[in-house]
Amino acid sequence: MCQISISMRWRLLLLLLLELTARAMPLPVTFSARLVHRFADEIKPVRIPTGDWPDRKSLRYYQMLLADDILRRKIKLGGARYQLLFPTHGSKTLSLGNDFGWLHYTWIDIGTPSTSFLVALDAGSDLLWIPCDCVQCAPLSSSYYSNLDRDLNEYSPSRSLSSKHLSCSNHWCDNGSNCKSSQQQCPYMVSYLSDNTSSSGLLVEDILHLQFGGGLSNSSVQAPVVLGCGMKQSGGYLDGVAPDGLLGLGPGESSVPSFLANSGLIHNSFSLCFNEDDSGRMFFGDQGPTIQQSTPFLPLDGLYSTYIVGVDSSCIGNTCLKMTSFKAQIDSGTSFTFLPGHAYGVIAEEFDQQVNGSRSSFEGSPWEYCYVPSSQELPKVPSLTLVFQQNNSFVVYNPVFVFYGNEGVIGFCLAIQPTEGDMGTIGQNFMTGYRLVFDRENKKLAWSRSNCQDLSVGKRMPLSPNETSPNPLPSDEQQRTNGHAVAPAVAGRAPHKSSAPLSRMNSSFRVYWHCYFFLLFQLVSASY
Repeated sequence: MCQISISMRWRLLLLLLLELTARAMPLPVTFSARLVHRFADEIKPVRIPTGDWPDRKSLRYYQMLLADDILRRKIKLGGARYQLLFPTHGSKTLSLGNDFGWLHYTWIDIGTPSTSFLVALDAGSDLLWIPCDCVQCAPLSSSYYSNLDRDLNEYSPSRSLSSKHLSCSNHWCDNGSNCKSSQQQCPYMVSYLSDNTSSSGLLVEDILHLQFGGGLSNSSVQAPVVLGCGMKQSGGYLDGVAPDGLLGLGPGESSVPSFLANSGLIHNSFSLCFNEDDSGRMFFGDQGPTIQQSTPFLPLDGLYSTYIVGVDSSCIGNTCLKMTSFKAQIDSGTSFTFLPGHAYGVIAEEFDQQVNGSRSSFEGSPWEYCYVPSSQELPKVPSLTLVFQQNNSFVVYNPVFVFYGNEGVIGFCLAIQPTEGDMGTIGQNFMTGYRLVFDRENKKLAWSRSNCQDLSVGKRMPLSPNETSPNPLPSDEQQRTNGHAVAPAVAGRAPHKSSAPLSRMNSSFRVYWHCYFFLLFQLVSASY
């Protein structure tokens, strides 16, 4: 038998190690796929066509490419699909006077076929509810109200093809403790600050019809929302306040802005604008102009359950007052403004010293500081300024209510009421002349002076859904046909778990490592 020297053993072992290493290394693999342009002819049966298929390198061809790029970029950056959404009757809101509690209202369309409802706008609550299969509701006949030219409507889920009842097991059902079984329809009960004012019934899911952008023709959006089928109302809701329902705009997950934002339709924001003539505008998704001031929302008991801001100080005219800091809820569902007693007293006394008028009282007036002018014209009234963080200021130029007679102004009152506790309420009367942006995404309130016509600098607010957009490029909605959106191509993420071939490769490596250690052991043994 021939003997092998130790050096020869080294050479053989090294050759074996090299061979095993070569076998262990994975072979390079190349995967190929055929690329097809989004407007290639073979895509026509797959992609939903939008009008005429664009001719290659035509103007329409480049317009549609650009529109798709913009849409994908919005999605990639986490943007919303629509910059603005508003009810199908237009963005306009209106006040109908004393019969309707001096609140602002707008017409909305719900269901299939759609039915119109005149709902009150309330930033102080969340749920959208409408009178439905009524047991105890306010009168809906126009003859009952002095400012209506048509009857109000009543909703019934059985008459809407798109309605869905929500069961007690549904995650939107907060009132499940009153359910006898998980399959029972979910009841709801919402109580409000006014004495004995409430709405109750069953929760339903249905379609809210909206318009988008500048009001392009046929540019409708159908958004699923949860709403209250209000069978029974009480208190002020039976006396004419919100007889046809209430649109909750609060920060809760059950509010309409939350549904629209969570579905990716809009940015998590909305705006309200109230004008001097009791008209206004409302837009979902509005983030406001670049030239606006803002202040952060404050949590209540650790939660952002309502829109609360902190006022650092207050000024009357050019005189800024000490001991006038307070917290206040921003509530479009409150007609008037209420301040905590300590701030109210200091502000009212300073106003009394600066105003040009004789102190008086008016029968039936709820306000304490009232005045009679020296003529039939309103004298110059000192402004009220609320100062927030970083010296941002909110100026109420006419913080008064004016009473008119046949010959002109007969009197005016400081339009503030004192309230108990340390929490005030900034109501609609202080919002007049401003575009208020409830930026829920960044948890802040923003404001800018506005006549409720301009959406941003150099642009008008769309007044109705029939106005046309000056933008010649197609919007993302123009890429829709029969209500179906063309989904853009989105790159998928790599899987978190290893694929099967990779797992097998790892196991083969483990086998070869065992061989390595065995050969090294043999090599070391041969050396001794």
